[in-house]
Amino acid sequence: MAGQEGIEEIKTRLSNIRSVEPILGAMRTISLGSWQAALKRKGLVVEYTQRLLALLPWLAPMLHVRHRRQRRSPREPSPPAISVVAIGTQRGLCGAFNSSVIRYAEAELERLQVHGARDAQVELCALGARMARMLAYQGHTVDRSWPLPMSALPTNELANELTHAWLGRYEARELDAVYLIYNTYRNSTLYEPVTVRLIPPPIPSSPEASEPWSKPYVDTDPMSLYTRLIVLWATTEVYRILLDSAAAEHSARYQLMEGAAQNSSRLIDELTLALQSARQHAITSEMQELAAGAGLLGSQEA
Repeated sequence: MAGQEGIEEIKTRLSNIRSVEPILGAMRTISLGSWQAALKRKGLVVEYTQRLLALLPWLAPMLHVRHRRQRRSPREPSPPAISVVAIGTQRGLCGAFNSSVIRYAEAELERLQVHGARDAQVELCALGARMARMLAYQGHTVDRSWPLPMSALPTNELANELTHAWLGRYEARELDAVYLIYNTYRNSTLYEPVTVRLIPPPIPSSPEASEPWSKPYVDTDPMSLYTRLIVLWATTEVYRILLDSAAAEHSARYQLMEGAAQNSSRLIDELTLALQSARQHAITSEMQELAAGAGLLGSQEA
């Protein structure tokens, strides 16, 4: 009876693992596809940014006034306002992906306090529902949060919306700086948290034009064109960061699903062997009981 109960228990475990195995395989395939798509799209964004910045060598000689944002009136002094944005995930099953960003964000907040921003009004923001929940669970106050797509890659529309919101607050003197913290993709098994300052917009490097363009004719205010160029650069930079983070996320999720699929396959093999052994043992025990009941074992001993 005990042997039969053991067989049924093994059968139940084997059935459960076999039912989960297709789900792991599907999630692994989806993660692989999203990972490769994010890398491909990121490459296109980087190429677009390089072509965008190639306009700067032609535009720079036309600029005679350096654009500077007016600071707050000295009669109304107020501490600087800084926004720290932690970019994580919308869902889980990606290991310590969000935790690494949170630890890095905490260190960044401490660094800001040490390097002259002790009195700054710092708001902590989150991109991704999972990231927002984990920050709140660890005792942090999340001032603003935005969701990320659940099953698709971040879109350029999302990057455009975020960038214009931050730049609008910057021009309205509600923000003095915006820092983005995220996991950058290194390779298939490695990601690393980094910080990028988006605002104030750093002057991007202007590589030489790779194509033999003739000198362009600018029939507009060069400063307006330069401002538009910087806004486009900031938007594409946010989009690149979102795709970089997505590539790291889906790579991490793929590695975890791959490991889980291998473990489930190993468990199925082990349980199959255990089931065969239990059945053989049960058959042997039953034959011995039949033989003993028929008196065969007793006659042999005599």
